[in-house]
Amino acid sequence: MLKPELQSMEVFVDGIGNLVEAERKSALNYFKDGTIEYASPPLKALLHIMAYDQYDGMAIHDPKIRAMFTREALLKSDWYKERLVIKQQRDISLCKRHIKALEDFLEKPGYADEAARLGIHKKLSDAQQELTRVISDKYLTELIGTIGADPIAFEDTVAQ
Repeated sequence: MLKPELQSMEVFVDGIGNLVEAERKSALNYFKDGTIEYASPPLKALLHIMAYDQYDGMAIHDPKIRAMFTREALLKSDWYKERLVIKQQRDISLCKRHIKALEDFLEKPGYADEAARLGIHKKLSDAQQELTRVISDKYLTELIGTIGADPIAFEDTVAQ
């Protein structure tokens, strides 16, 4: 679409205008469907700038906008901390489901030999230890550097 060496200045400028308008329309979709609220801070700022030419009164070249794109800024953000807490909550929920399934298996009449053969008591003990680990504050610090968990995906699993 953009071949300045083969186009007149007028056609080239028109092509740039088309690209900018396409980007604006694309960015506006995040506002229309509400997913802008789930965007990382730098992406949220960029989408605001694409859609509305500014973010909190700042343009794309503002040093504060540029600073948002560092690893350190992202790791310090509330957005990131929320993702880690959601990951922890989902891991707690998963451990509890594992424990319940193992306990249910152990309660079945006539399954004692099968439980012993499968090592269910050891698996239950391991699952309980894992639950203790993921409930701890230390686990949250272990998650730093990971992507955490998407708050949109599987929202109902946190409530379980």
